[in-house]
Amino acid sequence: MTALETLDSSRLDHARGALAHTVVPSTWRRAFELRTADATIAPALRVGLASAAVFVAGGLLGYRELAGFAALGSLAAAFGRYEPYPRLAGKLALVGVALVCFVAFGGALGAAALPAGVLIGILSLAAGMASAYMNAFQLVGPGPVILIFAATGAAGYSSSAGDVVAVASAAAAGVVVGWVAAMLPGLLLPLGPARLAAARALVVVGSLERTGAEGVPAARSALDRAREVLAASGHTRARRGHGRDLALLLDVADDAIDVWVADGDPTLIRDIAQHERELRRVKRSGFVGGVGDRTTPRTELPAPARLLRAARSNLGSAALRHTAIRVTLASAAAGWIALACGLEHPLWATMGAIAALQGLSFTHTVQRGIQRLIGNIGGAVIAAGLIAASLGFWQAVVAVVVLQTAAELMVLVNYALTTLAVTPMALVLTGLTSPISPEAGMTRILDTLIGVVIGVLIAAVTISRTDRHHLA
Repeated sequence: MTALETLDSSRLDHARGALAHTVVPSTWRRAFELRTADATIAPALRVGLASAAVFVAGGLLGYRELAGFAALGSLAAAFGRYEPYPRLAGKLALVGVALVCFVAFGGALGAAALPAGVLIGILSLAAGMASAYMNAFQLVGPGPVILIFAATGAAGYSSSAGDVVAVASAAAAGVVVGWVAAMLPGLLLPLGPARLAAARALVVVGSLERTGAEGVPAARSALDRAREVLAASGHTRARRGHGRDLALLLDVADDAIDVWVADGDPTLIRDIAQHERELRRVKRSGFVGGVGDRTTPRTELPAPARLLRAARSNLGSAALRHTAIRVTLASAAAGWIALACGLEHPLWATMGAIAALQGLSFTHTVQRGIQRLIGNIGGAVIAAGLIAASLGFWQAVVAVVVLQTAAELMVLVNYALTTLAVTPMALVLTGLTSPISPEAGMTRILDTLIGVVIGVLIAAVTISRTDRHHLA
């Protein structure tokens, strides 16, 4: 057997092992696990309020059909929920630009009246570009699927150049509202993200008695992450007043770990962990007492990462290119198969494949696929009831806002619960611009099934040899 044949055999075996992982009972059980999540209420309310604001404005001004596109723009607020505010401002602007561009691009495709197969191919290429864009700038949130959903909606609505301008303008207005909603808390609590990062780090430090020496690297990493968030909160705020207090608190936490490792005395660890509750209170400042009044060499904060410099570096990553190509292939294949099956909305299959491939590893991809499918089944039932009720505009607005807020509350707990809310929300939004029947929920399930299966298959065939989480 030649070296090339051995290499191909090794890759084939790895792909087979990945596919076998998808039918293991424990894989499906883990898809139902609920994770613990903190600090979720405020971000969810911000997104819900932003959506409500644009819907109310659109309804009162007589632009009810365009209000849905403004609501899509306001979803910019769902990105970067725990970022320090100076960095968040830039990232939300990048998300907003992408949303407006994709809405305009989708509108132009709709106005061009392209055949469905061609439209699927073009939007699949756009999905690969969206994936690369999001990963390069590390725009954490709903991911590239929201850009393709926005483009798809605009393509279905637009039939002329005037429509393209209208949907793009509505999306831009929504982006502004979403940006403002996400940034407003910075006026009340400018160091809020830094306080939260410090509180989370202290939780990890306080758990060392339970995790033992193996937990020390995680504790050090959490403290470094808190310092990085503090440094990115602004030079003046990070190095003076309350910012300096936070830096000192993190230094004392490091010292407590040193004492515990050297002497096994957990007293300092317990003392420092008690500051977590204080850090989670909504306060502009306030000295965190009981941590001493001396500085240590670690008080010097790291230089915050530059957004554009990091993006240039990420664009050179083979993993980023690999993910973008996989997303493109899976999106096109899922959409074309759904089209060949005669399904009414083949681009929903495309979005199902994109959503599945947002996983960080093959294990994560499979879990997201299972969770998306399960959530779509339950969500389709809810959607059928809402559509059958023939909701008026204002009733539909209430339903969308409630569902969007629920999705944001659940996104860190379990993706199936998130999809349970997102599916009816998406269908009700679709119904604001074009007629839709309760049977659309069943179509959504079939499209999602195709998208998930294709996404998982593409992920297995193209799996990296270093991705071995599923073998644990």
